[in-house]
Amino acid sequence: MNRIDLEGRRAVVTGGARGIGFATAQRMLESGASVVLWDVDGAAIEEAVAGLGPSASGTVVELTDETSVGAAAVAALAGGNVDILVNNAGITGGNGKTWELDPAIWRKTVEVNLVGPYLTARALVPSMVEAGYGRIVNVASIAGKEGNPNASHYSASKAGLIGLTKSLGKELAGAGVLVNCITPAAARTAIFDQMSQEHIDYMLSKIPMNRFVEPAEVAALITWLSSEDCSFSTGAVFDISGGRAVY
Repeated sequence: MNRIDLEGRRAVVTGGARGIGFATAQRMLESGASVVLWDVDGAAIEEAVAGLGPSASGTVVELTDETSVGAAAVAALAGGNVDILVNNAGITGGNGKTWELDPAIWRKTVEVNLVGPYLTARALVPSMVEAGYGRIVNVASIAGKEGNPNASHYSASKAGLIGLTKSLGKELAGAGVLVNCITPAAARTAIFDQMSQEHIDYMLSKIPMNRFVEPAEVAALITWLSSEDCSFSTGAVFDISGGRAVY
């Protein structure tokens, strides 16, 4: 495994207590960064931080709540600059045809997957601009490009996250703060518990490599996008879908 240089950098990783977020925290720590995990599950944060070591810490954050995000940002910045923001936290909201989905679930999915990243960026971007350096990586989905059936709420929220990435990237292009997103195929993590087996089978059938992506593979791409080596890409969408993406 190559070592991506994040020496001395500080990162906030949302949804960092498990899955892709936890794998990203591991890879960043191995690359020399210190990491703050933001997650809604306090017990999971404690367990994750214990497993990651002294350069990791955690904060319980409700990412859809402006006050909670603001307080977490103040706490993170009290420890020094936050150079990297990884917006990884997300939910699927289950599966169902658009007209059969509960409006409350539809709204909640958009709130977590799209409004949450807006609020975290809103809280941390000003300090990055002041420092003249920053990297933001948004974890979108191949569903945001193609629109999965029986997942209109999830697909729409991830398409919105792609749009947010492009807009914010253009706004910050001259500030030394680069904003990119990735569009992974599904990874077999706890998020599968929110999906029907039929939907899981559908996703696998669409991947030419005939397997799900590993969290560590996604973490490697996120970590590179969070480094100084990524220097001339912003507002971009990086595919990691095993050949599924058609554009």
